[in-house]
Amino acid sequence: MTGKPASTQLRVGRLVKAHGLKGALKLELYTDDPDGRFVPGAAFTLQVPEASPWHGKSVTVREFRWMNSHPVLFLEGVEDRDAAESLVKAILWIDQDPDAVSEDDAWFDHQLVGLQVHRGEERVGRIVRVDHFPAQDLLIVQRDGSDDEILVPFVSAIVPEVDVANGRVIVTPPPGLFEDLPAGDEDESGAADVRADEGQKPTD
Repeated sequence: MTGKPASTQLRVGRLVKAHGLKGALKLELYTDDPDGRFVPGAAFTLQVPEASPWHGKSVTVREFRWMNSHPVLFLEGVEDRDAAESLVKAILWIDQDPDAVSEDDAWFDHQLVGLQVHRGEERVGRIVRVDHFPAQDLLIVQRDGSDDEILVPFVSAIVPEVDVANGRVIVTPPPGLFEDLPAGDEDESGAADVRADEGQKPTD
């Protein structure tokens, strides 16, 4: 996706599916306080592809409710299913409140970019950007002494510690993520077995 807002904004949700015929959308939450974030009148910047009719626009909450334990959002000006379908996969961002207390295990992209990446006591690279995907976020790490970029799933099984104050993150990657495996070891690495639902951390 393009059109991502500046790093002074907080990513709070993603619209995943149209719900019903009256413009409702099921919501994937990236916030620990949905009832406080999605109050009527709250406005959000949209992250959508440039080709989307919603590119460069914002949306305002009309109603937020829970339906069968799923968060559902109604937006002003989105009155039917067709309008809701046009917003599916959009990511919602809100201006950062400098006085707000940070949510646990939540970081802004600009806090992560530039951090040194350590595996044990060894520095292996630094974070150059954060990519956001529906299943999980990825830390893009430039390996020391190389132009290679390593895609590190931002899950607690692989990134157990983020230490912004000291400018580093600790990683416990599976074999082969930061080095070439000896022949025959690929099947034992387990690198492809990291699941997005295994301790996923929000980055915002």
